[in-house]
Amino acid sequence: MTFRLGVDVGGTFTDLLLVDESSGHTYMAKVPSTPEDSSIGVLNGIDRICDESDIDPTKVMQVMHGTTVATNAVLTRKGAKVGLITTKGYRQTLQVARSFCPGGLGGWVSYVKAPLLAPLELTIEADERMDAEGNAVSALDKKALRKDLKALADTGEVEALTVCLLNSYINGAHEVEVREVAQEFFGDIPISISSEVVPEMQEYERTETTVVNSYVRPQVSKYVTNLKSSLEERLGDDVHLAILRSDGGLASARAAGESPVNMLMSGPAGGVAGAMYFCKRGGFENILTFDMGGTSTDVALIQHGEARIRRETRVSDITVRAPSVDVRTIGAGGGSIAFVPELTKALRVGPDSAGADPGPAAYMKGGEQPTVCDANVVLGYLPSDVKLGGAMTINRDAAEKAVQTLADAMGIELMTAAEGIIKIVNESMLGALRLVSVEQGYDPRDFALVGFGGAGPLHANALGTLSGAWPVIVPPGPGVLCAYGDATTQVQDEASQTFVARVDQITAKQLIAELHALREKAAVSFEEDGISADQQQVTYQADIRYAGQAFQLSLSVTDEELKSKGLAVLTDEFDRQHEQLFTFAHGKDHEIVMIRAIVKAKSSLTADLKEVSGKATDPKDAVIHETRYYYEQEWHDAAIFDRGKLGIGTVISGPAIVSEMDSTTLILPGHAATVDKVGNLLINPV
Repeated sequence: MTFRLGVDVGGTFTDLLLVDESSGHTYMAKVPSTPEDSSIGVLNGIDRICDESDIDPTKVMQVMHGTTVATNAVLTRKGAKVGLITTKGYRQTLQVARSFCPGGLGGWVSYVKAPLLAPLELTIEADERMDAEGNAVSALDKKALRKDLKALADTGEVEALTVCLLNSYINGAHEVEVREVAQEFFGDIPISISSEVVPEMQEYERTETTVVNSYVRPQVSKYVTNLKSSLEERLGDDVHLAILRSDGGLASARAAGESPVNMLMSGPAGGVAGAMYFCKRGGFENILTFDMGGTSTDVALIQHGEARIRRETRVSDITVRAPSVDVRTIGAGGGSIAFVPELTKALRVGPDSAGADPGPAAYMKGGEQPTVCDANVVLGYLPSDVKLGGAMTINRDAAEKAVQTLADAMGIELMTAAEGIIKIVNESMLGALRLVSVEQGYDPRDFALVGFGGAGPLHANALGTLSGAWPVIVPPGPGVLCAYGDATTQVQDEASQTFVARVDQITAKQLIAELHALREKAAVSFEEDGISADQQQVTYQADIRYAGQAFQLSLSVTDEELKSKGLAVLTDEFDRQHEQLFTFAHGKDHEIVMIRAIVKAKSSLTADLKEVSGKATDPKDAVIHETRYYYEQEWHDAAIFDRGKLGIGTVISGPAIVSEMDSTTLILPGHAATVDKVGNLLINPV
């Protein structure tokens, strides 16, 4: 009997999910996060979950971990001091960037550019040149380079080094030479070269991405190395640590330490992966997800069981060329602060949040400003007459006092003000859902809606009504769903290259040969981690555009499709998606820009996670407490149910509240929730 452990580190709590790989039985735990060193919270959580489940820690063979170490390093600007080596004449690449100032036509007036992650004083130039075909026009001047590298090393400031030379995405030979020379002066300091990190065209994006990789690399490498050592001490030398990537796959500890730029959106990707796991098993492959936490809400669209992946990742004002789940984030969470501006007297909610400290007024931790959480308490959606999840006491009087300040400012009743807060935040989340559906050419009514996170299930039913997306699905353990995603996803890596070619000027055979070469390149990391070829699955992608167009789409394709249908399989799908997005398609002049191979390890988790009793139960047997809540300007009598006592096929009719350890689900009047075969709550109008 062996176990795997999914771990997700959040700003307030660290969530853990322990899975018995043979039976699929699961155990959950939440412990406070430790921002000063998140590995402490992880280890505390391991101690708790193994103790509570009475499981020998040495039986845990795999630890899958979603981390925000790389993200926080960028957000707080507390990464390494990065030295940069560019081609002679390109020292200002990061400074010039794309000459874009955010904020509309007058944005340049107030725009203050953030300091460069690789400052000019730590940037040197290499005298060399590759042409656009990858031919060496001018050999590398190693003598001049050694002189400049010595001066750079003598500053004593460089903690990580980046090499990004012109046209190296075609031929990285000069970058390899520069790295070899640089190692003479910088010893153990990590050196990232762009031809290995992101071998793609466009000089600025390639430079920025490789610099960010260097910027977070020492911190991530140190964290991963220390965590791995601590895990081996507690769990044994056989434990395997994997880190969640931004695209929803896993990377080995070694790969994560070398390419941490792929970990920038590790957190949100875990929730999407968890939602996909439960929804696929429940028979839902087209879903909209919204993950509502204390500070923000993340939304995403999944079609045909696959999450939409974007080829760029944005954190704060930094954009890098790294694949990530297409998640959109807005400042709407349970801790979002509601306020009434003096000038307009119009109620507004967010984006400022009370966070975990001091938190909502109802938590009695020093918070006094009214929040979305307080409004939910006042309305009775978050019951104050029973403990939240059996662990936290909610103070209704404090919540009412906070919301009353808004009601007085607007001259309205307390309950009207509280309901107004909820309606405004729901409309904000609806707007985010439209970003990934309507604005991408999709009708939300063709999708199911999945609500999770600590606060998501409270608002899921209302968002279903607003969007028309049914059923509304609340998966098991919605508050720890990111940990489910970590535990159930697969190890993944990819290799890409620029491949600019008109479709009518190449053959399917030529493209297949290039894709197979990329597969071999992507599989190298699997071989280093001991994952054999028969344990690998491969998918291919090509980025297509109309010739001369700046916009491109990433399309998946298989060997079999290319052999049987030729390149038309790509051009036809591009035309279809282009028409969906922009209402027209040219149907000619197609051009391939990028190709890539994505390799995944076959999952070793063969058992389904068992989260629900095998038979329907009488809802009356699951009632914890009688209560009431306020909805659409009137009070409704309701019951609070223990989700752990609801078996497959059980139907709970609204008005009702379903409580569990990590979240609370609100079922509105005129709706009913049914427990499906995998434990999902399916909410539909009746």
